[in-house]
Amino acid sequence: MLSVETADRRLSAYDDYLDRSHRDGIRNGADRLDGERIAHVNTTADGGGVAEILHALVPLSRDAGVDVDWYVMEAPDEFYDVTKTIHNGLQGDHTPLTDEMRETYRNVTRENAAALEKRYDAIVLHDPQSLGMASVLADRYPDASLLWRCHIDLTTAADTYLEFVRSQLGPIDCTIVTHPAYAEVLPDEETAIVHPAIDPFTEKNRSLEELPTDLEGSDPGEYPFDTDRPLLVQVSRFDPWKDPLGVVEAYRNVRETVPDAQLVLAGGMPDDDPEGIEIYREVEAETEADGDVHLLTNLPDVGINLLQRSADAVVQKSLREGFALTVSETLWKETPVVGANVGGIPLQVEDGENGYLVEPRDVDATADRLVRLLEDDERRDRFGERGRETVRERFLLPRLLEEYLTLLAREVDR
Repeated sequence: MLSVETADRRLSAYDDYLDRSHRDGIRNGADRLDGERIAHVNTTADGGGVAEILHALVPLSRDAGVDVDWYVMEAPDEFYDVTKTIHNGLQGDHTPLTDEMRETYRNVTRENAAALEKRYDAIVLHDPQSLGMASVLADRYPDASLLWRCHIDLTTAADTYLEFVRSQLGPIDCTIVTHPAYAEVLPDEETAIVHPAIDPFTEKNRSLEELPTDLEGSDPGEYPFDTDRPLLVQVSRFDPWKDPLGVVEAYRNVRETVPDAQLVLAGGMPDDDPEGIEIYREVEAETEADGDVHLLTNLPDVGINLLQRSADAVVQKSLREGFALTVSETLWKETPVVGANVGGIPLQVEDGENGYLVEPRDVDATADRLVRLLEDDERRDRFGERGRETVRERFLLPRLLEEYLTLLAREVDR
């Protein structure tokens, strides 16, 4: 287990986004957690929405007066092969879960649980990778509250994988999910609904005018696309559930009406996602003859910021999706989104108000909505304004901090 260092954050910087209710909720939660020790555990400090959230949530919790630590697991590559299979199985894939895979998972999670030396009053285990630590932690620290934060859409989980997760949940006091529908497959468990949120002050989300001009990735001239031509963007891992090949197909349909349109597929390669390079190569092979399709990997945060602001429309054509922080990031930048009607995307996209919702495999509808946006400047502007207000009202970090502190206080008070 490795301890993660985070940059200092000050809650006072968020005054413009804190109403009285948020302030009172954060203060009350922090007061109730006075003297308690909290830990978060996941598998990576870089790449992916969980790490992004924790890089803000942990230091802001500390600034509110709560004693919080963050750890990432240490694991061999074969463990991440197993957990990627589990992740896919929880989203509907039916690859067999072998005894050898179960043993790898059990050994690594137990080793990491044994390596957690400090005592905590509440421990939040993020996603399936760390869930297996619960049984060891419950034996070592019987008075600690154990919470499992599941960021995955469980509604179409293969039975084998859903049962595997249920078999690990015995020691868990509360499971946190993003959408009420995800809780319905865990009927015997105590659950809490907490929507993720974005940090408006990161290099990914701050206005470009407020950032240093010499940041790597901040110059539009560094990128291969033409800023004077229509631009479509999807920001996602190279993952089959993000359907990048479906995005390419929709883009080709768009080109029949808007022939000068361009497409950027931008994604990171997180350490805990061994499948990413394989999907990248599939997309690369499919698009290598088209000079207007650009595959960009591991961009700095300011580069993602620039892409989401440069786009005329952003696509989130996921087949399964826990939440999709990239949607809130994009809406915050007043760029409309065409998103799949799955998982957490409909929590953010209001069809016909700040973007469009389409069925996940409907390429024609995706292309149609993109063309509508590309051909109507007034509609894009109207959707963009509403999108930013949607995020301001519902998906900024102070609300998430309040809900986490309130939930943790409730659990340690039991």
